[in-house]
Amino acid sequence: MQIIEKYFPDLTAEQRQQFADLDRLYRDWNAKVNLISRKDIENLYERHVLHSLAIAKLMRFKPGAEILDIGTGGGFPGVPLAILMPETKFHLIDGTLKKIKVVQDVIEQLGLTNAKAEQVRAEELKQTRFDFVVTRAVAELDQLRLWTAQRLYKPKESHSLPNGLIALKGGNLKAEIKALPKGEYTETYPISDFFEEAYFQEKYMVYLQA
Repeated sequence: MQIIEKYFPDLTAEQRQQFADLDRLYRDWNAKVNLISRKDIENLYERHVLHSLAIAKLMRFKPGAEILDIGTGGGFPGVPLAILMPETKFHLIDGTLKKIKVVQDVIEQLGLTNAKAEQVRAEELKQTRFDFVVTRAVAELDQLRLWTAQRLYKPKESHSLPNGLIALKGGNLKAEIKALPKGEYTETYPISDFFEEAYFQEKYMVYLQA
């Protein structure tokens, strides 16, 4: 928990409690549903919670903005972002029902009124539009582009970056970016620019404009 307060010192008492509760909630659920490896559960705050919050160092979503978390798994990055930005709306989706049931319970127990979780794939979403799509270690950029496409984004823009995708990534980003259709606009941000821990040395955020 200290690592969260290190980088986000202005949390309210309610936010501190919600972040603190994540340890108990994920340990309880991880004993029933294998969401996080046993090794990683000991590093929950650094490798999952803080990693998710890197997006907030790049972009603080505005009150009323609507954000889609594709392939949320156990609720990352959507749940930590929803705690940090209580006036922004988060829609967390995943194709696996057992994972969504966990996320729904975590959201309910934390009292997050600005987040909802649904078992649905991105390509199945209809008549719903978002300011941004966020995702963490789900698929390569060309696949994410196909899933989101123009139809998922609101036409009106109200943030410092145009509406688009923000993906938490590792691995060979040059190859992924090169595989995108010609003319696609991307920006890459090393997470080590924001967090000093060694874990983040090979971690990046990639922004793909809608």
